[in-house]
Amino acid sequence: MLGKYLDEVRKKTPLVHNITNYVTVNDVANILLACGGSPIMSDEPRDVEDITSICGGLNINIGTLNKRSIKGMKKACRKAQELGHVTLLDPVGAGASALRTETAAQLMEMIRFTVIRGNISEIKALALGSGTTKGVDADIADAVTEDNLDDAVRFVKDFAAKTGAVVAVTGAIDLVADAERCFVIRNGRPEMGRITGTGCQLSGMMTAFVVANPDNALEAAAASVCAMGLAGEIGYSHLASYEGNSTYRNRIIDAICNMDGKCLDEGAKYEVR
Repeated sequence: MLGKYLDEVRKKTPLVHNITNYVTVNDVANILLACGGSPIMSDEPRDVEDITSICGGLNINIGTLNKRSIKGMKKACRKAQELGHVTLLDPVGAGASALRTETAAQLMEMIRFTVIRGNISEIKALALGSGTTKGVDADIADAVTEDNLDDAVRFVKDFAAKTGAVVAVTGAIDLVADAERCFVIRNGRPEMGRITGTGCQLSGMMTAFVVANPDNALEAAAASVCAMGLAGEIGYSHLASYEGNSTYRNRIIDAICNMDGKCLDEGAKYEVR
């Protein structure tokens, strides 16, 4: 049962340092508050070490890179590693440009991330050194389906073993794995893909879940994925016929805000392979 990992977030209110992209930074802050965490944002190189030092976790999102933010990411990663903090890498658009792919690879060489979370195309780009990511979205050719699920589970476990991280691949079917076990998760709605930033929000929330449950990183990461997907289902069920993706974004955040462990246990759809 995964609900207890959400309850721990609400008990502990973990402070998460987010170096995230400018498109979704406000939504990342709000989803962290909704789940019971506490967000702080800074990518200024002169500031990040101090900010990371007072937090329990570091969420790195490469969605809007520039020279200053890359420098800030590297300094924050070194400090987080030094302090033994939870670290998460969200390699947004890896495979779409050389800068994104190379930056993610450099960060992975610097430290061992606790969690790496992305879509299947981004994760393949990191694992194979190249990819066919379409902008920041997964290439349809890479999609995890029931037909290729066994191969996808094997791939994610292998990448987890190689990196020493929990690897979370999100899409129509979500996979969250370490080297030995993989949670196959079927929560969510396809309409979530029409909202900018649901993945970015999940990365921030996932960091909080793992900070609050440091001895169960795999289960905590899986719980956050189930919670986000379930929030997508609940939020969609509350939409009026005249409402669209802007309202849907808010409904998802509201669903997380009102979710507790019991609700998550009742609504989570997963199996372990």
